[in-house]
This record gives sequence, structure tokens and C-alpha cells, in this order.
Amino acid sequence: MASATGIPDSRSQNDGRGEDEPLLGRAGDASQQEDQGLQFNFVIGTAVIAQVGIWILAATIWASVFVQPLILFSAHPLLNSAGILLTTQAILLLQPTHTPKQKKQGTNIHAILNITSILTLIAALVVIEYNKIAHNGAHFQSPHAILGLITYILFFLQAIVGIAQYYTPSVFGSTEKAKSIYKYHRMSGYFLLIMSFVTIAAATQTGFNKNVLHIQLWAVVAASVITLVGVLPRIKKQKLGL
Repeated sequence: MASATGIPDSRSQNDGRGEDEPLLGRAGDASQQEDQGLQFNFVIGTAVIAQVGIWILAATIWASVFVQPLILFSAHPLLNSAGILLTTQAILLLQPTHTPKQKKQGTNIHAILNITSILTLIAALVVIEYNKIAHNGAHFQSPHAILGLITYILFFLQAIVGIAQYYTPSVFGSTEKAKSIYKYHRMSGYFLLIMSFVTIAAATQTGFNKNVLHIQLWAVVAASVITLVGVLPRIKKQKLGL
């Protein structure tokens, strides 16, 4: 549409591109190009920053575990950190998609990554509960344990709702009704990522960590912030209904 001067209105040229506009940056800054494969989504825009943060976090935890003699409990932080790593990759993969084909392919792999993540988190929960039972330990008393249980439950519910929304929308009454709550699934996903980082930070204050693993709170907070600095700017405003 042209203005009264005959010059195309730049605002109208951007109409319909809202889904390509991230929270920070210009439209298309964090969008998958038509000829790009999904693998590039892991590094588009600020994703490189997110990758640095999440891999630093995982490496910090893994290094602290592997420098100690491995015991049954060792699997708990290893599996949990692997689960959060996979969840972060699932988010980064899907964020830049915007065409129907990209969204379909991205959602399928997003689901696979998240299902794998859920399985590792469940395994981590089983390990810690078995370890507690075997040593007559107290259950869900520390802030880390309470936050962890809540996070596990919310992750499981998030996965169930996400799978139902996309693969069995009739559960919600219709496809349109299922699509209407996509934005809430996305919002809760980002909330869960942040909650996961808070739970890991709380783990640094447990007796086992202070006496054995020695994972530093500042290192967890720094890596978590770096990850979020990479993830959050790529959020598409329209996908959250903004």
C-alpha cells in the first residue's frame, strides 16, 4: 500500500511478518530460511550464546561428578543435566520455524528431543529415590528436593499436553481449540527452563554438593544467565500472542 506521496508504506510491508519478529532484534533475525535445514536452528541468531551457556552448565556438572569415584547417586546429576541440555536443544530447534513445513518437521524433532529429555529426568528421579530408600534417607525435605519434585511433575504434564495438542487435538474438542492454547504451552516451556536452572542452583546448597561435588553456585547462575540471554531474545512475539 502506498502513502499519499506514492512511496510504499514501510509499515505495511512488514504486515504479516509479526511471527518473524523476535523479542529483540529485527523481523527475520531469528528465523529459519526457506533453504536451510533444521540443524542451522541450533545456532541462528543468539542461539550460539545459549549453546555456550548450556554446554558450560553441563560440563561444569559432569566434570564435578567424574572427578569423584562414581556411585549410584552419580547418575542423578548426570541424567538431570542431560535432560535440561536436551530440553534447551528442543527449544532452540523449534523457535526459528515459521513455514508450515518447517513447523511440522521442527515439531516432530522437538517432540523426540523432549520425550528423550523426559525419560532421562524420570530415570534421574528413580535413581535418587532408590538411593534414598537404600540409605533410609529423608525424602523431599530440602529446597532442592521440593523444587525438583515440582519440576519433574510439571515437565511430565508439559510433555503430555504438548503431545496431545499436536498429535491428538480431538482431546481438546477440535484442532482450533488445541491450537488456541499453543501459546500457553510455549510460555510454560520457558518458565520450566528457568525453573530448572533455579532447581540446579538450589542443588549447590545441598550437603552432598558442598562436601563432595563442590559445584559452585556462581558457576551455575552464570551459565544459566548466559543460556537465557541466548534463548529469550529468539522468542517470537506473535507465537506468545503478544
